[in-house]
Amino acid sequence: MPEDVITSLDQVTAEWLTGVLTRSGALTHGTVEAFDVATRQRELSANAKLNVRYADGARGDRPQRLFLKMVNADMEDEFFGPSEVNYYTRDYTGVTGAPIVRSYDAAYSVEKRRYHVLMDDLSETHVEGFAKPPTLEHGLALSEGLAAMHAHWWGTKRLAEGGEPLPSAERIKRFVGIAQPGAGHIIECCAGQLEAHWPDAILELFAQHPQAMINRTQDGNDFTLIHGDTNLSNILVPREGDRPIYLIDRQPFDWSLTTWLGVYDLAYAIVLEWAVETRRRFERQILRHYHNQLLRNGVHGYSWEQLFKDYRLSAAMGVYVATEWCRGGVNEKWTAIWLPMLQKSMTACDDLECGELW
Repeated sequence: MPEDVITSLDQVTAEWLTGVLTRSGALTHGTVEAFDVATRQRELSANAKLNVRYADGARGDRPQRLFLKMVNADMEDEFFGPSEVNYYTRDYTGVTGAPIVRSYDAAYSVEKRRYHVLMDDLSETHVEGFAKPPTLEHGLALSEGLAAMHAHWWGTKRLAEGGEPLPSAERIKRFVGIAQPGAGHIIECCAGQLEAHWPDAILELFAQHPQAMINRTQDGNDFTLIHGDTNLSNILVPREGDRPIYLIDRQPFDWSLTTWLGVYDLAYAIVLEWAVETRRRFERQILRHYHNQLLRNGVHGYSWEQLFKDYRLSAAMGVYVATEWCRGGVNEKWTAIWLPMLQKSMTACDDLECGELW
């Protein structure tokens, strides 16, 4: 993997842009003459938008607006690996229908634990998903994109070929164990904001659900490479209309599950992020469409009944996502994020009778 990582805008020059755009095929003749920069800091990365100007006579696609993401992958007690670089440069290359933003350059340094990705800037045409109310068409578009991605990595044979093994029992227990302290903190301090039966149900879920996850891995034929964090900030939707959508920011922590049931990506989006009534109204139609798209993309032997059972198992995993926010104590700063997530996840567990699975 390339290790020529951009860690500062000082390293970005017209010559560097000319080189990477030429190597990517976006610039077939000529050079980048100049560019303007606008920067933005995010919690886990430093981003820059580049407005590019080309010399007279330059030919090729010549993208005018680029987005440079620079990430410090070392988070002290946890870290990001090369997953996001692979996401843009390896995992879905040539996959028709994959909702991936075009990338022109990416590199990860094991030594520096840093990486960068240079891709199209879509801010003129797209916004983050939370900026628009979700619609059925949005959900159908998401299911189509996820099905294309998931089908490409479907099954134990394909995962093994790509060096992406199924999670072991120990890995599943670690994933759950990261979140488990948060459940105790929330129940102790915030039980009044939960339905009366939820505290006991949450404790039962942590006690019983992980074994159901482990049992499910005994048949690995229905597993795939997942995005793992399909929150609305990571879904770009058109300013006008519902298609095309794009999925960004695949940044799993070292304890995250990177291979799992594909429908988890759909459950994350519509259980944790959508209003409960919107989820209830559209979820079966979206899941049916996702199932049909998997079949269309070449997945065999995965029944609707099994998919819906896997969706229920995955919907319950939203509790882990929510409680992880409070693993070090009740996270009052981000209550507006994790508390609705927990409430929506538990409501889905009730609606879907997820407890029957364990």
